[in-house]
Amino acid sequence: MKIIVAIKQVAVRDSQLRIAASGQWIDEADIAYEINEPDAYALEAALQLKEAQGGEVVALSAGPPRVAQTIREALAKGADRAIHIEEELSSADPLATCRLLAAALKAETPDLVLTGLQSDDLGYGQTGPILAELLGVPHATIIMQVEVTSTGLRVKRELEDGWFQHVDMPLPALLTIQSGGNKLRYATLMGIKKAKTKEVKRLIPAELGGAGGAASIRLDRVYLPERAKRTQLFDGSPKEAAAKLVEKLKFEARVI
Repeated sequence: MKIIVAIKQVAVRDSQLRIAASGQWIDEADIAYEINEPDAYALEAALQLKEAQGGEVVALSAGPPRVAQTIREALAKGADRAIHIEEELSSADPLATCRLLAAALKAETPDLVLTGLQSDDLGYGQTGPILAELLGVPHATIIMQVEVTSTGLRVKRELEDGWFQHVDMPLPALLTIQSGGNKLRYATLMGIKKAKTKEVKRLIPAELGGAGGAASIRLDRVYLPERAKRTQLFDGSPKEAAAKLVEKLKFEARVI
């Protein structure tokens, strides 16, 4: 089974973020980067499937040269090889990114494509569904468990209020993996050494037929939330005022 795992590099969670001078994204100077956590769970799911079923795991990522660090981490954890699409991506355009990923994937003809449920930076949750549509394969989201069957896959989806759904799917397919379903492994010293010798195929958009295209989304402004003090008085009896206060805290402030 050939499994492709799409991984994204994002800023470290506790980074001190500043708005760039353009006002359209964060200032990336002096920012440390790491693998997107949901994508790390997708990689773990792929490695476990490989250990159970055999085959190979290929890490796929798009971004500037610094993404090579995240790709090496995936290789050190057990991915067999990697594909790096070197491109300065629009931070807000999942469609353009997915076009690049899909163009690279078509030459690979994978049995299964895994992505994280969403990214830690933008959180759109669109990469998996858009990529599945471009590839023309069935997909399922919020996956907790994956089991290979004689006819394809049986997956466990997380729903609301503690409910789950089991779905049978054919192959090839695409799944978006929910965080927390597995325990993430660490890269071993031997894995780090082996990663240096594993293949990393580097591509540019021109080699993918110019895939990507014009941006479909544009960020006009990124800014910090504006804080303002405001006082609101509630009329009526203490019981009525308390009910109004609870309603405000629950539906406007969203703190309870």
